[in-house]
Amino acid sequence: MKEEKILYEIKSLEKMIFRALVQETELKEISNHHPTPTQMQIMEYILKHQNTDIFQKDLEKVLNLRRATVSGVLQTMEKNELIERVIDPLDARTKKVILNPKAKKMFQLKEAKISELENAIIQDIQPKDLEIFSNVLKQMKENLKKYMR
Repeated sequence: MKEEKILYEIKSLEKMIFRALVQETELKEISNHHPTPTQMQIMEYILKHQNTDIFQKDLEKVLNLRRATVSGVLQTMEKNELIERVIDPLDARTKKVILNPKAKKMFQLKEAKISELENAIIQDIQPKDLEIFSNVLKQMKENLKKYMR
């Protein structure tokens, strides 16, 4: 199997997953905007670390994304009133990232949809096969890290 075929298949699956995530309508009462997968990851990270100050650099590291990418995502989230960036009283050069209540509600709705979708896509796949798939994905990520050095 050629690498290009694998890359196309991965991209095709990603698009199908994204379409399935944005097709539901229960978010319309909260917002006209559907959070992207990256925005969902950011919301999840902030919610799981509510007792910790979260800064852009933390999100860059955890999500393995470039500074400009995270900055752009946060700007969009701020524009859509999902987050606020507040100056840190201990260091005026940095801003804490805080979720708005609207984002919390949106995340809860989306998280339920993601769980439902995940169950649907693994339906009828043997646990052994899922484990192999997971291991293959991890190896592909490691291979890419080596390739990009």
